[in-house]
Amino acid sequence: MDSLQGQLLIASPGLLDPNFRRTVVLVIEHGDEGAAGIVLNRPSEAPVAEAVPQLEDLAEPEEPVYVGGPVESAAVVVLAEFEEPAEPAVPVLGDDVGFASLEDDPSELRSETRRRRVFAGYAGWGAGQLEAELESEDWILEPARPDDVFFEDAEALWSSVLRRKGGVYELLARIPADPSVN
Repeated sequence: MDSLQGQLLIASPGLLDPNFRRTVVLVIEHGDEGAAGIVLNRPSEAPVAEAVPQLEDLAEPEEPVYVGGPVESAAVVVLAEFEEPAEPAVPVLGDDVGFASLEDDPSELRSETRRRRVFAGYAGWGAGQLEAELESEDWILEPARPDDVFFEDAEALWSSVLRRKGGVYELLARIPADPSVN
């Protein structure tokens, strides 16, 4: 299988694991040894200014830290869209979206980027695990766009990306989070 880096994993309606139910995950690394991703649509209750005060200058007031996944939840990363394509410390999506170096001065980083988001933790899969989950249809693949990473309404991202795929996925996008309200 070719690398899935830069692809979105959209949780299928049948994926009931509470860590991933109705999530959209950006694959940040994928190879023979496994895969890693960042959950894009799980804002926490904690504002960046309180949870990671040293990164306060990167966030808007009251902007939350996003829960990037269940692995290493104390590890903090910043995904950003950079003004200059060569700037990301680790490119993830195209030339201008990637991880920022946390060693940079946050005020400089703010001026070098168009958009930024702070994540705690990540999602991880061992060798062959993600491929098996794809085979079981736990995930739906879709190419990622920069706007997906910085989508304003986290709760609506899952439906939005499914609608973008079209066809039967437009119907899936309409499934309520709680089917009993149907």
